Amino acid sequence: MQKSYFSIPLSLPFHIVALNATFYFFIPETYGNGLEGIIYYNLAWFLTTHSTNFYATVRRQVFTIKEKSFFTLFVLYGMAFFASFTFFGFKDYSPLYLIAVYAFFCAQILILRMFFHWARKIYLSNTVNNTKVIVVGWDKNLKKVRAIFDNPEHEYEYVGFFDNKTSKSPTYLGPIEDCYKYIFENDISEVFCIASSLSKEEIKSLMQIADNSFKRIRIIPDNKEMFSRAMSIELYGTVPVLNLRASPLELEYANFVKRVFDIVFSIGVILFVLSWLVPVVYILQKFDSKGPLFFKQKRDGVNKKTFLCYKFRSMTETNESDSKMATKGDMRITRLGKILRKTSIDELPQFLNVLRGDMSVVGPRPHMQLHTEEFQSTVDKYLVRHFLKPGITGLAQIKGYRGEIIDKSDIVNRVRYDIFYMEKWSFKLDLRIIYLTVFNALSGEEKAY
Repeated sequence: MQKSYFSIPLSLPFHIVALNATFYFFIPETYGNGLEGIIYYNLAWFLTTHSTNFYATVRRQVFTIKEKSFFTLFVLYGMAFFASFTFFGFKDYSPLYLIAVYAFFCAQILILRMFFHWARKIYLSNTVNNTKVIVVGWDKNLKKVRAIFDNPEHEYEYVGFFDNKTSKSPTYLGPIEDCYKYIFENDISEVFCIASSLSKEEIKSLMQIADNSFKRIRIIPDNKEMFSRAMSIELYGTVPVLNLRASPLELEYANFVKRVFDIVFSIGVILFVLSWLVPVVYILQKFDSKGPLFFKQKRDGVNKKTFLCYKFRSMTETNESDSKMATKGDMRITRLGKILRKTSIDELPQFLNVLRGDMSVVGPRPHMQLHTEEFQSTVDKYLVRHFLKPGITGLAQIKGYRGEIIDKSDIVNRVRYDIFYMEKWSFKLDLRIIYLTVFNALSGEEKAY
């Protein structure tokens, strides 16, 4: 995730304020006859900026001021602006006056864009970059690749390159076989591979290591026929780069939409459900068993960052809480706990984690740390799921892979669905998972114990 996460989206509300303030003060009739005008002008702005990709949201898009982009935007929005006076019958303004108002609005947008461009450039130049990258392989394209890292807009810190051909370059780090050890010892986050310099076996080996060690790998492709389900070609200027683990959630606007939904949804649950459910569960627990209201456990979140996961306590307190998963007929589960777990009510306090930003409503389920340590060394691609925030529910859960892990196929299939979710995320998919989670909880689930 870029450290300048809000630098681009932050310009949007300033533009909206400029739009509404200009039209309100200079053409007040458009805002004085109900909500139609307000909705029309703001919706038209969102549609035209989206269609022209005015708000660049991914790392490879450079936040610049392009004449063609502005011209296209101003022409399209201008058509919507002037057409509104025909649609709504506003007749109190002369054409020259309206042209002057629209020109004034366009000038504000241009000035604001220049300001944010300048401010973002200053911010990036003074920000220490922690996204350390190396290049594996060398050919004539290495100089072009270096241009990716030298541009502060892309927020990379280039360390050097590995290649079997020795080089006098100060950034030469050694032969390719040494790169594996170097990646781990120097906290390298991303690896760029020049495919033309590598054999298919070397690329497969790097892919395997990256997927199982929580590293990102990007390939500058040639014709070595390396394909994966989630790969995408990304253009850094004119240099094509093959991303083998692409996800829609790499887009800033997608993360923004998901986070806004998480906040709104969790606040709703906290206010309308937990506000009365917490005292009810507390009272029932006092009659049922001794112990605290909440069970708190350290779990690994996005980027393997540790957080405290909250649940309603459903078991008696023992020394096995952080080492043994609940099993069918588990004697540790209390009478009240059986009801809480069967209905998944015990998971509801995790909406506090969602509001805090530790979790999302939908995502891979977080595991206790002991199991994370076990699975990352025994389950292929297990760590890939930690590129996302963990969720209260997820695709694997609605597909039947929740709760106790009896066979190795249970965790293998859970990881498979988690990776599929990461690669195919959409807001519609999140809503479907939430709906099916509620439906399954009400109808009863076989592994809910």
